[in-house]
Amino acid sequence: MTLLVAAVIVHDRAAGRVVLIQRGEHAKFGCGMWDLPVGKNEPGEPVTATAVRELYEETGLVVAAESLKVVHVIHAALGVEAPNGYLTVVFVTDEWSGEPENREPLKHAQVRWVDVDAVPENFVRGNAQALERYLDYLNSPNASGTQVSLHGWA
Repeated sequence: MTLLVAAVIVHDRAAGRVVLIQRGEHAKFGCGMWDLPVGKNEPGEPVTATAVRELYEETGLVVAAESLKVVHVIHAALGVEAPNGYLTVVFVTDEWSGEPENREPLKHAQVRWVDVDAVPENFVRGNAQALERYLDYLNSPNASGTQVSLHGWA
């Protein structure tokens, strides 16, 4: 079965920044790498609820499911804890409450705002591509909206 995952780009448009996490030394993959707030879907849970829950669990930020917009979909043939592949739905929101904090210090080294012009290069690949394409879309009137990335398919 394909693993369903949700990731969230929290975009403070006025300040030109996004919330990122840095994976800690005990992370299951990508130790030390930067990433979007992201997590696995629970059985019987709509993917929007997964996004809301995981964002809160990792960062303490509260968003309404209605404020989430799909901006990217990643379909990978193989992943950690996903031998049959995974599908990540990447959402964006510019409406939230709270300030980001590292609510899972055993998994993450840090959680913080990062300027959109200073996104670290050491970034989990699929989510880096999703963030890059989203930011390109905002800066280019000719770019298309929601995009799909495929990883590991022949």
